[in-house]
Amino acid sequence: MPETPIPDAATELDRLVAVTALLRAPGGCPWDAEQTHASLVQYLVEESHELIEAIESGSREEMIEELGDVLYQVIFHADIAANTPGERFDINDVAAHMTQKMVGRHPHVFGDLDLATAGDVENAWDAFKAEEKPERTSVLDGIPLGMPSLALADKLIGKAQKIGVLETDAPAAIPVASEDELGPLLLAIVASARAQGLDAERALRTTLRGLRAEITEAEALAAADAGIVARPSENDG
Repeated sequence: MPETPIPDAATELDRLVAVTALLRAPGGCPWDAEQTHASLVQYLVEESHELIEAIESGSREEMIEELGDVLYQVIFHADIAANTPGERFDINDVAAHMTQKMVGRHPHVFGDLDLATAGDVENAWDAFKAEEKPERTSVLDGIPLGMPSLALADKLIGKAQKIGVLETDAPAAIPVASEDELGPLLLAIVASARAQGLDAERALRTTLRGLRAEITEAEALAAADAGIVARPSENDG
């Protein structure tokens, strides 16, 4: 079989897109050609965690490598879509969509809205997203339940505080001064659960399901008071 030449391109990013297409084209790599969006999920999760580790380690070389691996996953999925009937979008469509989203969510940069501080932007962010996706009526919409449980807990607590299910200024149940203190405390809790035959992950997720139910109930009551028929969150069911 003759060698496939490495394609010329205006930029290295364009070259990577072209290489990915060649790998999946007839005469390319059989493994790449067989992959689907679903079959690649495990690799996306793995590469994302490796990128997080590289960021936390502070290694420039590892960050370049792991960012490249995540980028390749994005390009790979886009190439699959470009060659799948019913999907038919490519990496340029992905980039165009993201550009439009970022411009729309930054009217203080690309428009005349005055937001002077990062705090101002954070306070206005939900309004930007609501304007972009009016079909979302619950604060729970768009929160993936597959998030790591601690990250999901942080997200749900923030949403619960936003609608008054939890108090924003309530004193900390366990005062912790720094992440250096918090890490060992979390580890000790997990170790204690393990020693007693308890599943810390399941326990937290069970509690979070209860918090989600409280949020949903509070939204339904608020909607009823306003004379609105509430619909289930898109994450329910």
